[in-house]
Amino acid sequence: MTERPDHARDLPTVEAPTFGRALRRLRDDRGVSREQLAYTAGVSASYITHLEKGDRQNPALAVVEALLRCLDRIRSVSMTDRRHVFDLAGLDLPGEPTVRNLRAAITTEQRHALFLFRPHLAAYVDHCGNILEANDAWDAALPGTRQDGNLFRWMFGNDLAKQHQVEWETEAHKYVDWLRTAAGRMGDDPMLAALMDDLGRFPDFRRIWEEDGVDFPPSTRIQRLRDPQTGRIREFQMQTSGVHCTAFPHHIAIILGLEL
Repeated sequence: MTERPDHARDLPTVEAPTFGRALRRLRDDRGVSREQLAYTAGVSASYITHLEKGDRQNPALAVVEALLRCLDRIRSVSMTDRRHVFDLAGLDLPGEPTVRNLRAAITTEQRHALFLFRPHLAAYVDHCGNILEANDAWDAALPGTRQDGNLFRWMFGNDLAKQHQVEWETEAHKYVDWLRTAAGRMGDDPMLAALMDDLGRFPDFRRIWEEDGVDFPPSTRIQRLRDPQTGRIREFQMQTSGVHCTAFPHHIAIILGLEL
């Protein structure tokens, strides 16, 4: 019986991505020699060779930044490529996830999507409850949140919160419980620490904080909102889900409020 050929044995080996291969691709795409890249980045050509061959592992942050800076001058390095290179080097992308940086990281398409959700409420928020962008339906149902800039600050420092939240006390307890669990996960986050210092100014926040409640925010919940002018009460299904962000993963979420 004739043995059937195993064509899979003739195929080239599929290789996992490495920092060296990614660097070589970016360099080749820009037509830059090792010597040119080494000179502008302030390293030796032999070092570039070792990096591309995988002989040198885990390059220093300063080296990776210098290499990408030089490549970027020739042709822009996309945020996706930049993130991929830093991941392969075992490094975090430089830069703190400030509100300004997170707001800038929202793409034009993502901003446009907010207005496609109308008449439903929609807003992008960060991991500390800062409002990054919102549509007009959100502003009408939750006035003052964008001006205050933060959901927690609005809840405890703006009288509009008690006017519009039908069950303000229940909601306030949930907010504090969620913040406490966030502090457990990100206790060393400077943005979170600054927020908690700010909220300490409000007696209601201090009162509820002393109760030591904990909870994790659900992906879906019901929220009842009042229109103080008419007295009309509207019920919304609030859905929260993470948003893809290449520069700052796990830092941005979208909240959708679907009226029931």
